[in-house]
Amino acid sequence: MHHPFTANDFVLDRRDFLRRCGMGFGGLALTGLLENAHGAPMISPAPHFAPKAKRVVHLFMNGGPSQVDTFDPKPQLQARHGQAIPLEGLKTERPTGTALRSPFSFEQYGECGLSVSELFRNTAQHADDLCVIRSMTADVPNHEPSLMLMNCGEGRLPRPSMGSWVTYGLGSENENLPAYVSLCPGGMPIKRSENWRSAFLPGKFQGTYLDTSIQEVNQMIENLHNSLARDSRQAAQLELLRQLNEEHLRSHQHDPQLEARIRSFELAYRMQSEASDAFDVTKEPQTIRDLYGPGDFARQCLMARRLLERGVRFIQLWHGKGQPWDSHDNIEDHRRLARECDQAIGAFLTDLKQRGLLDETLVLWGGEFGRTPVVEMPQAGSNKGVMKGRDHNHYGFTVWMAGGGVKGGYTHGATDDFGFAAVKDKVHVHDLHATMLHLLGLNHEKLTYRYSGRDFRPTDVHGNIVRQILA
Repeated sequence: MHHPFTANDFVLDRRDFLRRCGMGFGGLALTGLLENAHGAPMISPAPHFAPKAKRVVHLFMNGGPSQVDTFDPKPQLQARHGQAIPLEGLKTERPTGTALRSPFSFEQYGECGLSVSELFRNTAQHADDLCVIRSMTADVPNHEPSLMLMNCGEGRLPRPSMGSWVTYGLGSENENLPAYVSLCPGGMPIKRSENWRSAFLPGKFQGTYLDTSIQEVNQMIENLHNSLARDSRQAAQLELLRQLNEEHLRSHQHDPQLEARIRSFELAYRMQSEASDAFDVTKEPQTIRDLYGPGDFARQCLMARRLLERGVRFIQLWHGKGQPWDSHDNIEDHRRLARECDQAIGAFLTDLKQRGLLDETLVLWGGEFGRTPVVEMPQAGSNKGVMKGRDHNHYGFTVWMAGGGVKGGYTHGATDDFGFAAVKDKVHVHDLHATMLHLLGLNHEKLTYRYSGRDFRPTDVHGNIVRQILA
């Protein structure tokens, strides 16, 4: 049987191969990208209006950090320790008891006088850069739906993640690296890859997950280099694979899953030229590594700065696998958790400012919800009879943002006297997403994708821009 391809069809240099496989075979149709005067694809679509931010870094304290032990001090909670406080119909997920004071001291920082717990003294050095939202609300006090709400704008049904929406709307600034990266040391958070899925968006917008506890880059990114073939031969092999896949794709009416798989092959090849350098923090001066400090979270913060410099659009930094901030047993565990990340977060903000990156980078810190100001009661097989922990709390919690067009040195909203529920200027997760998209130059009501006969958008039918926090 005569084969339509010959060996001579696949003699090309590395640069030509990269150019030819740069956008995927359905890329132009799927994303509506334009072409420049030379016919080469432009990988960054225009936003709806002039953006304040170009990139996002989400510092995810998965598990739910306590607002009353970090950025929302409550003197009344200290005064009423061990006493019953009015819940006003607020139902907790697990049985809870009396008020539990914070074991951590608070101080004021910066010209703005922001009160921050001793847990985040390094982060607090940037008080005048932080926009603290103390009135966040979510829908339910459960990890899985709250993670999906924070990441995907929907707690129950499959929806694209925020990083996927952002890369769909803005494209990539570097075709040799993933536009959307999710870094988590030691494994995955609960709900695993659903946290960075693309759902019904084309698969090329899904996040790329890396386990940053693995320090050797070639092991952290599996199969990054082909030890059995030179560049020219590998390029020829992949060009053959590209043409075969293209024929297969045409016969399957541009199946989106097949298109995504082809795109992943292309990106994997292009990453060989840049990923090793981008993820290798040992190339940083020792003074910079010392600034960030030891540990997995410090290494991935430094990695994030290197990725930002190379044009990666959306980066999530998870604290660790599972739900490390889920302090049901003993809130004192927050001390260890903060020690693992506070120095690195402070250094990250310092580094971004010194390099002129903070103004165009939107940094978000927080969890999927907060924690109760009342103690969680002991349960069999749960908190081991220790009455020092806090239950989940979606009624009122804290996140902060920095850079990217937000108002620094500003505190928005408030919870009640005990830090249980938002009572002033409530901000739902949909509002947070709408505001983030606005800062990126995207109108959340116009960023749509037609699927199953309906135009979907990141905030569904909700979301209001929180204009008070805009610089």
